[in-house]
Amino acid sequence: MKIKEVTSRIKNTFKAVKQDAGGLSDRYLYSLVLKYGKTLMRRQDNLNRILKYHSIWKSLDCVKLEEISRASENCTCVISNCKILRNEKKLPKFIDGYWGPLIRFVTSLDQSIEIKPTTPISYEKMIKQKNFKYNKTKYYWYLDGYLYFPNIEWDAIRLECVPEDDITEFTSSTEDDCTFTQDKDCPIPEFLFSEIEQMIAAELGINLRIPPDQQHDNINVIE
Repeated sequence: MKIKEVTSRIKNTFKAVKQDAGGLSDRYLYSLVLKYGKTLMRRQDNLNRILKYHSIWKSLDCVKLEEISRASENCTCVISNCKILRNEKKLPKFIDGYWGPLIRFVTSLDQSIEIKPTTPISYEKMIKQKNFKYNKTKYYWYLDGYLYFPNIEWDAIRLECVPEDDITEFTSSTEDDCTFTQDKDCPIPEFLFSEIEQMIAAELGINLRIPPDQQHDNINVIE
């Protein structure tokens, strides 16, 4: 759903039961949608359901990398001879799941090699193990808008995530984006909106009687 469709839906729902609900600004309503939507998405992630809702995942098909010094800010891997790459541009803000930022896949550009998530501490422990030289797995960790790669030699990677911020900078072929904010996609799955409406209504003191959506296992799994 587009942001303008989301705010219009909320307004129309509230107008049916409260005459002055139309005076609520789109910006304010959307901030409430994000507030409660993110809470519900963390719950879905904790239940291991979020990965199957394909429509919310967006791909950043060519995130360029650069080499950084181990002494650089936020680079906590200090193993000698450890070459560190990270994304050149800071990534957009992601929706947080229960386990951290919602990142589904990090891969090579052709998607033939998947890079596994880890932490600096876990990676340092792995690299000290005697049999690590036989480990062909590629690893990354996420910190403050950057992905760090301690064992790849690539120029760029591909990323699937649930962004909260605009990702045009990573997906558009032109530098200028003329898309209005209200015409951009909302990152919250549509099946959560009945519950979101109830939560917003409770905060605004509006009495709604909306039956919750049925959350079957096969809901929203179509690309």
